[in-house]
Amino acid sequence: MNLWKYLIIVWMSLVIIGGFLIQIPFIPVLEQTARNLFFHVPMWMAMYTMFLISFYHSINYLRKANWSDDIKAQAAAQTGFIFGICGLMTGSLWARFTWGTWWTFAEPKMNLAALALMIYVAYFMLRSAFDEPKKRARITAVYNIFAVSTIPFLLYVVPRQLTSLHPGADGNPAFSEITAAELRFILYPAMVGFIALSCWVYNITYRAYRVKYISEQTIRNPL
Repeated sequence: MNLWKYLIIVWMSLVIIGGFLIQIPFIPVLEQTARNLFFHVPMWMAMYTMFLISFYHSINYLRKANWSDDIKAQAAAQTGFIFGICGLMTGSLWARFTWGTWWTFAEPKMNLAALALMIYVAYFMLRSAFDEPKKRARITAVYNIFAVSTIPFLLYVVPRQLTSLHPGADGNPAFSEITAAELRFILYPAMVGFIALSCWVYNITYRAYRVKYISEQTIRNPL
C-alpha cells in the first residue's frame, strides 16, 4: 500500500477521534450533535470535489474521445454520489434532532440536495441505456456537464433566495463566524481528510471500471 494511503488512514483516525473527544462550546439546540459538523460538511466537500473531477473528464472526453476519460468521469461521479448520499443521511440525522423530523419539505436546501442527487441517478441510468461504448460515452459526457453545472444553483444560489431553516442560510456556515473557532480545528482537517478519502475511493473505482472495460473490449474484439 502506498504511503499516501497510510497517511489518509492515520489522518482520518485522528479526525474521528478528535471529533468525538474534543471539547466543544455549548451551542443552543444543537448541543453535542454539533460534532456532526465534522462529518456532514466534509462529506459535501468531497462530493463537490468528485463532481468537479467528473466534469473535467467529461469535457476532456468530448475534446479527445479518450475512453479512459469516460471511465474516470463515471468513477468520479459515482464516488461523488456516494459521499452525497452520506451527506444527505447525516443531514437527516441532524434534522431529526434539531427539527424533530427526519425530513421536511419546508427546507429548500434539503430538498434541492436530494434533487441534485436524483439528477445523478438519471446519469447512471443513462449510462446503462446504451451498449455501444462510444455513443454512451459521448451522450453521458454531455449530460454530466449539464448535471455538474446545476450543482452550484441547486445547493448554493437557489437556497439563499428562499426562507430556510438551515444554519448559515445566507452563507456557508463552515467559513463564517457562526462556526466557533474550536470547531474549526477539527472541521478543516476533516475536509482535507474526506476529500483525500474520496480520491482513494475514486482511484479504486476507476481501476475496477478500467479492468471491466478492457475485459469487455477483449471479448468483443478477440485477437
